[in-house]
Amino acid sequence: MSKTAYVFVGQGAQKTGMGLELYQNFEQAKAIFHQADEILGFELSKIMFKGTDEQLKQTKVTQPAIFTYCVAKMLCLSKTNPSAVAGHSLGEFTALVACKAIEFEDALKLVQARALAMQKACEENPSTMAAILGLEDGIIEQTCKNIDQIVVAANYNCNGQVVISGTHKGIDQACEELLSKGAKRALKLNVSGAFHSPLMLGAKQSLEAQIKQTVFKDPICEIYQNVDAKANSNAKSIQKNLIDQLTSAVKWKQSIENMIAQDITNFTEIGPSKVLSGMIKKIDRQVTTTQLEIH
Repeated sequence: MSKTAYVFVGQGAQKTGMGLELYQNFEQAKAIFHQADEILGFELSKIMFKGTDEQLKQTKVTQPAIFTYCVAKMLCLSKTNPSAVAGHSLGEFTALVACKAIEFEDALKLVQARALAMQKACEENPSTMAAILGLEDGIIEQTCKNIDQIVVAANYNCNGQVVISGTHKGIDQACEELLSKGAKRALKLNVSGAFHSPLMLGAKQSLEAQIKQTVFKDPICEIYQNVDAKANSNAKSIQKNLIDQLTSAVKWKQSIENMIAQDITNFTEIGPSKVLSGMIKKIDRQVTTTQLEIH
């Protein structure tokens, strides 16, 4: 029997005005946005609904905004319980709320701390990322290892799309070498740092204490986490994986493949875009992807 997974998008999917329709149509969403404003200590909802793109792009705003929007959308529009959940990078925090491993308030506090810690790490270690298209994972990994700079495979998004992360010099060298080895494209991304790489160690250490102080429960359904791409239903191992997430690769492709192997062939994307649905279709065109919409 076919099963359904909820998948949650991460940073980069934000857009001005997101959440306003939910706020206007659902009392539960209104309560979530007001709660977020109170927890964060600033009017996140005002920036989301009426702010500029530049305001929304601030890391301290972007991550809480996407997280809060996704939680509100799920709570207001979802009528079913999924067999599993997963989130891409930041989206993993929404997935943790969806499977009831942590409470919304605790997760939002972690997201806020994560955003600030990542911003600090970016300032301390100038770095970047690049998308490599049309090359085998193994060639990308070996090329990165051979470069005398910090540069690693950071996001395994789908077939033929891996994002690398590292120092500016390392990324430049890697892009040049990977193009010479047959990559179709090597696109430097407009990001402020080398996410999911060893250069985020300071952010990981900063966030670790807060994660350890947060109460985690065994989830009501399995969660496939970025670090190991495996089904997990144990609170302690979920907590450990979340600590390791900032300096480890996002194994998104592997997570989707493992879910499909467990007869999960329906994927419901919850977020302000359809970016994950596109990735999932590139992994396996036979599966079904849908989005929660306001009707």
